[in-house]
Amino acid sequence: MYNILISDPLNQEGIEPLLKAKDVKVDIETGLKPEKLQQVISDYHALLVRSQTQVSADIINAGNNLKVIGRAGVGVDNIDLKAATQKGIMVLNAPEGNTISAAEHTFAMMMAVARNIPQAYKSLVGGEWNRKAFQGAELNRKVIGIIGLGRIGAEVAKRAKVFNMKVIAYDPFLTKERAAKLGIEKGELDEVIAAADFITVHTPLTQETKHLLNSEKLNKMKDGVRIINCARGGIINEDDLYDAIKDGKVAGAAIDVFENEPAVGHPLLTLPQVIATPHLGASTAEAQKNVAVDVSEGILKVLHDQPFRNIVNYPPIPSDMMKKLTPYFGLCEKMGEMAIQLVKEKPDEITISYSGELMDLETTPLTRGILKGVLSYYLSTKVNFINAAFMAKQHDIAYTVEKKPYHQSFTSLITLHVKTGNHERVIAGTLIEGYGPRIIRVGDYNIDISPEGHLLFVHHHDRPGLIGRVGSILGEHDVNIATMQVGRKSAGGQAIMMLSVDKKIEKDVISHLEKIDDIISVQEIDL
Repeated sequence: MYNILISDPLNQEGIEPLLKAKDVKVDIETGLKPEKLQQVISDYHALLVRSQTQVSADIINAGNNLKVIGRAGVGVDNIDLKAATQKGIMVLNAPEGNTISAAEHTFAMMMAVARNIPQAYKSLVGGEWNRKAFQGAELNRKVIGIIGLGRIGAEVAKRAKVFNMKVIAYDPFLTKERAAKLGIEKGELDEVIAAADFITVHTPLTQETKHLLNSEKLNKMKDGVRIINCARGGIINEDDLYDAIKDGKVAGAAIDVFENEPAVGHPLLTLPQVIATPHLGASTAEAQKNVAVDVSEGILKVLHDQPFRNIVNYPPIPSDMMKKLTPYFGLCEKMGEMAIQLVKEKPDEITISYSGELMDLETTPLTRGILKGVLSYYLSTKVNFINAAFMAKQHDIAYTVEKKPYHQSFTSLITLHVKTGNHERVIAGTLIEGYGPRIIRVGDYNIDISPEGHLLFVHHHDRPGLIGRVGSILGEHDVNIATMQVGRKSAGGQAIMMLSVDKKIEKDVISHLEKIDDIISVQEIDL
């Protein structure tokens, strides 16, 4: 008999799979204090939560019988994933259950902002009958720009086509084949925002997408554009959006999510052109039922050792294997992150080679770590060690793994080769005793640098004084150099320098460096 604790209010129909299972006993106790939950958790094999229960490391470590923690929703910020992984407890979520609700809410918000429905309603209940004040715009034959074409973005595209809208989308992983299959147009970000009458965002919030739509991008949009955000607060720079609406550049905005919530008293809410809801994208009875059903079924599969999906953390592996692989996990993920930042494009092919001691180990976890690093840069928390291979396949990224028995210089070596339509990059990494993870080769150049923090990669011609000029410019902009590595094949030929610096480098500093004679390219890497 498996004991399951549900500690947050959940849709009753959604937990029916658990209630009907013959070998499961379900206790529903909501509002437990943390100390009480810590006391009782050892009695349970599974814990099912939503967002109220904070599943801390103390609670997880007290769960001596816990096999799985289920989150009825997408985010798992309230669960200590590191502690769960170390304890051998699987954490699963339900990322698909709210797709339709979020897509429908996006469309509802778009129609409402196009026709001024909330404003007209407020006027009418206030005793006015003012038809002229609320003239709106049709969706028919308008261009909708969708930024981010994952599950929700694709559902919005389907609905837009039914409304006879022209759909143009930007997504770094959108292929021409998938766009053609959906009957939409693929474009670069600036092309999409310049063409669209309505713009809706559906990307995760990452370092790349934070303030993705700012004053620069807003100025490139059509006059009278309308903007919708039902994805994540922070994708749009809210101060810049406020100014663009006040200036008349943006005709209206529909906002469900804010950078800081609750957003009561937000300046955007003072503008009559703005409509807003308090983060209701997934707030439908159907969505709440769906996420509860998904996570309930997942818990049952885990308990019965059946195939399952949507595991957020990495599952337990044999202890002897874990001891050998664990030191490489961080290196592999950082190599993936570095590679994708160097090529700056969607990879078409990835080749991973393991040499030396890694030859005889099960390297699948390391491969998934590399894929996670490559994909997470654009897809954020959607990617984990379990679903990385699936996500790569979903985004048409082919990858192969090679094994080589030894390497002449290193006990073990991992080589990552990434090919895109326009670029190729090769990165090699290893562990060096006493120093930890190291990147020891980029392309044809040997270096030795720790894959962490803020890095600056400079491709240049080997000329006297060039390194000093780079250092001087960084110093003039208050950028402190922590370490520097230089690699070259021959004196006076092409070379690279890799610098680790103490802070993120501003774009104007990069531009300044790129103007130096004999510098071929400059790229910032954040790890």
